[in-house]
Amino acid sequence: MILYWLVEQEVIRFNELQRKIGTITYKTLSTELKAMEADGLVIRKEYPQIPPKVEYSLSKKGRSLLPIMESMCQWGLENSGKVF
Repeated sequence: MILYWLVEQEVIRFNELQRKIGTITYKTLSTELKAMEADGLVIRKEYPQIPPKVEYSLSKKGRSLLPIMESMCQWGLENSGKVF
């Protein structure tokens, strides 16, 4: 879900991302974003202001996952409702 919204929005703030996902806790989202940043998938940009402003976007490496995500969505559409 995090990758999906980063693709859709291009740049998104933490609270907006949390609202869009809806079912994710602050701690889980924070942990996942930190891990994705450490893996080079997400870029975190912090602005020195009060209140703090932090924006997230996909890196070039993160954007390279888009064809894989699209293939997974296509597979899901083709196989939804089928019993294996």
